[in-house]
Amino acid sequence: MFLPEKIHNLIADEHYTEDDIGMSRSSVLIFENHVLKVQECSEEAENEYCMMRYLKGKLPVPEIYAHEVSGGRSYLLMSKCTGNMACDSGYMENPRVLCKLLADGLQKLWSVPISDCPSDWRLPHKLEIAKYNIENGLVDLENVEPGTFGENGFRDPAHLLQWLYDNMPKEEPVLSHGDYCLPNLFGVRDQATGYIDLGRTGIADKWCDIALCYRSLAHNYGGKYSDGHVYPGYDEMCLFHELGMDPDWEKIRYYILLDELF
Repeated sequence: MFLPEKIHNLIADEHYTEDDIGMSRSSVLIFENHVLKVQECSEEAENEYCMMRYLKGKLPVPEIYAHEVSGGRSYLLMSKCTGNMACDSGYMENPRVLCKLLADGLQKLWSVPISDCPSDWRLPHKLEIAKYNIENGLVDLENVEPGTFGENGFRDPAHLLQWLYDNMPKEEPVLSHGDYCLPNLFGVRDQATGYIDLGRTGIADKWCDIALCYRSLAHNYGGKYSDGHVYPGYDEMCLFHELGMDPDWEKIRYYILLDELF
């Protein structure tokens, strides 16, 4: 793999493995003491670098060792997160502890003031990106929820986008991760110790993260990412119990549908 000189000098010929967890389109190389993320230059790649710098000292995000752009690709060399991914089997086998961890991660995000946050991902911006994705054939129709499109769903992505514009909910702005799925949070016991994949992190509705977390829990416990292995003992209300909130099912549905276009 080609590497910019500065990054090549930092990692030399160290051994690495390639991470294959999650749905990211980037390449993630895991070294003994650091991680290299390689992705096409994009708004999300630029935003991730920006937000990692902004959140240093505010949240447990990776330390940046080097960042280079070359040949239309972004190279981000960073530290490893402490703890285990939230999709680790130790968490999956203990849904109560997992939901405590996920709730802690959300509450830590929401505790960060947004008055000077440099990134705004509220609905007007997200819907414009969704429109761009549709117009440029970037919607992955092979990876959508059953029923989103087809006989009992939307005709096509453009039909869904129009529905999203027509049904925009009132937002409750917080610092949002933007892709709050199990592989993007690390923890030690029930405490969040690391956030990764920050390409869509910024100001957004708190229900965006809740919705994608709820979906991620359902998929992971239902066997979608474990070769059909279904973990027992999961209660879909557990996350809401730990948050001390009642689910807003309309907003949850809205943000899951919106994510179909990303």
